[in-house]
Amino acid sequence: MPTYRYRVVDVFTEVPMEGNPLAVFPDATGLDTATMQCIAKELNLSETAFVVPATRPGCDIGVRIFTPTREMLFAGHPTIGTSWVLLDEGLVSRGSEHFTLDEKIGPVPIRVDAGERPLIWLSTPPIEFRNTADRSLCARVLGLNLADLLDIPPQDVGTGNAIAFIPLRSTDAVDRAWIELPGVAELKAALRTEAPVLSVFVFTPRASGAYSRMFAPENGIVEDPATGGATGPLAAYMLAHSLAPGTRWISEQGVKMGRRSLLHVQIRGDRGSETFDVGGHVTPLVEATMRF
Repeated sequence: MPTYRYRVVDVFTEVPMEGNPLAVFPDATGLDTATMQCIAKELNLSETAFVVPATRPGCDIGVRIFTPTREMLFAGHPTIGTSWVLLDEGLVSRGSEHFTLDEKIGPVPIRVDAGERPLIWLSTPPIEFRNTADRSLCARVLGLNLADLLDIPPQDVGTGNAIAFIPLRSTDAVDRAWIELPGVAELKAALRTEAPVLSVFVFTPRASGAYSRMFAPENGIVEDPATGGATGPLAAYMLAHSLAPGTRWISEQGVKMGRRSLLHVQIRGDRGSETFDVGGHVTPLVEATMRF
């Protein structure tokens, strides 16, 4: 009977049972795609990550990432959480400040701010600005009033994943927002996206950065506590609309659902050629084995 060891870590937090939980299988040798998907469905976390050999030159190690319903091209909290596990298990050299993960979207550079609780950063893959949607439609599918939305066009912005960013006027409006599958389907049609799934990201800017929530029911995730893969595009969208409070700030997410997450943002480079780094702390929680 095959036995596979895995770990559960909370990502984007230093507090156990806050942040976004992630399961990581440090050695996925022998697991095929269908089995990985079954495991992700069984564990029923936002994502489960599987460590595999790298296939691209210049990459140190490979990672495959699954939601309960599908494999992802790229996702942030699995990238940060898996990087921590790789360091903790010595699968990359302990004390490494830089290494590169091989993900479906391509190479993802990682850097580490060393310390007792290291802050792990990913460099967001290239970000695309796609179609916009009508503010009135967005207000209706979120159960809000038009006055709750900022006078900025909601837009699909992402890194291989389709994400609708909808800026709101207040923390209260973010907390009142909600969307279910029929609303996502309406928004998907309005954005004219051909992506298989659409996630919906609502936020309000504030002096410290942003207060955010993320809904992904088409991925089997009613609400995501922390979305690193959306935070680079969030930073790019905020910068484009003069909402970013600077080049170093925090997106606070997951508060409404009781899993407060702090996603660090650093914007580097000249205007028009920026890179968007997303960082976070990781808290280990569970070590377990799965037999099947």
